[in-house]
Amino acid sequence: MPRIGAFGEVMMRLQVPGHETLVQSNRLEYSFSGSGVNVTAALAGYGHNGALITTLPETPVGEAAIAYLRKLGVDTSLITRGGKQLGMYFLENGFGARPGRVTYTDRLGSSFNTAEAGNYDMVALASRIDVLHLCGITLAMNEGVRKQMKRLAAEVKSAGGKVVFDCNYRPALWGADGYTKARPHYEELLELTDLVLMNEKDAQFILGFGTGEYDRMTQLKQAIPEVVERFEIGTAAGTHREINADHTHSLTGYIYHQGTFLFSRKLTFPVYDRIGAGDAFASAVIHGELQQYPQQQTVNMATAAAMLAHTTQGDTALFTESEIHRALSDHTLDVER
Repeated sequence: MPRIGAFGEVMMRLQVPGHETLVQSNRLEYSFSGSGVNVTAALAGYGHNGALITTLPETPVGEAAIAYLRKLGVDTSLITRGGKQLGMYFLENGFGARPGRVTYTDRLGSSFNTAEAGNYDMVALASRIDVLHLCGITLAMNEGVRKQMKRLAAEVKSAGGKVVFDCNYRPALWGADGYTKARPHYEELLELTDLVLMNEKDAQFILGFGTGEYDRMTQLKQAIPEVVERFEIGTAAGTHREINADHTHSLTGYIYHQGTFLFSRKLTFPVYDRIGAGDAFASAVIHGELQQYPQQQTVNMATAAAMLAHTTQGDTALFTESEIHRALSDHTLDVER
């Protein structure tokens, strides 16, 4: 069974219960999350060995994080210890016309983001990883973390492994003139990437691929093949989202491989908790690729997994493959055909 390693930060999620705001409430519920957490936990649920590569503080909070990861089925054997704290964020749930809101606190000072390069034995890690998952959110942190990501990706490729890169661009993390700052780093990682998760906005704004004045689906069909050809990427995948007047969302997933697009059905659903849904999609795509499923089956599963993640509280969506198939076949599901 291949070992999937995800390099990224573990954060403490502090959530206001219900739909109150931080100003209204005097209670918080905590859990631990991060893109790498979400991906490795989901893949563990599909029967894979999902290992997190990160640094946690040697404090009671760090111990609580490790205990939480183990409950999710995440392999914690590649975690190193050091630094003084975890990054945290506060989550206020949106409702109706009021969007959800995330507020970060001292994320740059976390154990992961301050870890020195020597904290990781990149060659040894690469020898234990068959598939490496990387995320654009991690890429935005600081130059030290970026160098670690690129070095680990290069070592995994050199050892014969595969690299999965989720573009996941966050404007607030890159700051002013963010696209210009981000582009060279994205290009370096894409040169090492076998499977990329991205949409047409990533191609246009980060990488500078012109997509013209067309509707978003036409832009997607134009831009993704250009990116795949330019960086010699094996497979690209992602979702096309529509937010409807009744506040429901619609998702259509795609996979592009060897010059061919495959699309899922459009799934329409109410949103309970949107955070982590992209990681649920990515995890199911990785699972389908590892199992060598027909790509139509993979994109259908991944889109259904993302839909289910929208209806479940918490960043980390834990579903079995049978639950995803049941959601796809359930006649009560609002599916636009």
